[in-house]
Amino acid sequence: MSQRITLADAVAKVKDGMTIMVGGFLANGSPETIINALADSGVKDLTLICNDTTFPHLGVGKMLSNKQFKKIIASYIGGTPEATTQMNSGELEIEFVPQGTLAERIRAAGFGLGGVLTPTGLGTLVAEGKEVLEIDGKKYLLEKPLRADIALLGPSIADENGNLVFRGTSQNFNTVMATAADVVIVEPKKMVKTGEILPENVQVPGMLVDYILEK
Repeated sequence: MSQRITLADAVAKVKDGMTIMVGGFLANGSPETIINALADSGVKDLTLICNDTTFPHLGVGKMLSNKQFKKIIASYIGGTPEATTQMNSGELEIEFVPQGTLAERIRAAGFGLGGVLTPTGLGTLVAEGKEVLEIDGKKYLLEKPLRADIALLGPSIADENGNLVFRGTSQNFNTVMATAADVVIVEPKKMVKTGEILPENVQVPGMLVDYILEK
């Protein structure tokens, strides 16, 4: 059963130098309360795995503005000019990953795979330093799994056992990230009693969730 956790304790679990995954697409499906608290915490030298860096005033964009990341693995950073500034100055390493490839690399980690093969990125900067395999006459990049110390997710609904539902596009990267981190902390918009979520509607089972933020 997932444990309830205070905001202070959730923030305290994120240590300098860790790799964190944050669910969301331009903050839709992100755990905003936790991220805001991390922005005020002073934790630093983090590696962030996410779809995008949102905006300077929102979500992980606040942490980026505070220079709390040493590396970001993402598909898009255009909403936060500070990301480009830090990258060009050498303060921040950015690894760009095509969006579908990013999801598959996370899924590979969660499902115990050694990587995924994709033609996306062949002949571009994305392919630099990566192994190219030929299968049945076609070339593919070997993209290796992405795993994190902690995943921070923002479900629409959680029950007392940690079963999760994501409404609409908020499911984005959240569902695969829940499988690919040593510790999973969620900040639900709504809590319900166990049994109120129909089994067939559960998108992330409670066995994958370690902590639920108290509100």
